[in-house]
Amino acid sequence: MPRKKWVVESSIEAPGGHVCVDIFRRWDESWGFEEYRRDPEDPHGWRQIGYHDHRMFPDRAACLSAACESVSWLSEVI
Repeated sequence: MPRKKWVVESSIEAPGGHVCVDIFRRWDESWGFEEYRRDPEDPHGWRQIGYHDHRMFPDRAACLSAACESVSWLSEVI
């Protein structure tokens, strides 16, 4: 599914600001998440590192719960 069909509902950064998780809603109303990293010396910005974007959830709560289980630092931040 093309990314242009997603709407990011929230982006949660880890302390230090080098990794984040985006929680998004797709055009079909399903939810998903992805983890990204950015390195200060890399001018290309955020890069996908989690490869969770194919996973689908019926609502934001289920998506956020799965994201917390999959991304080690996330539950400590939210």
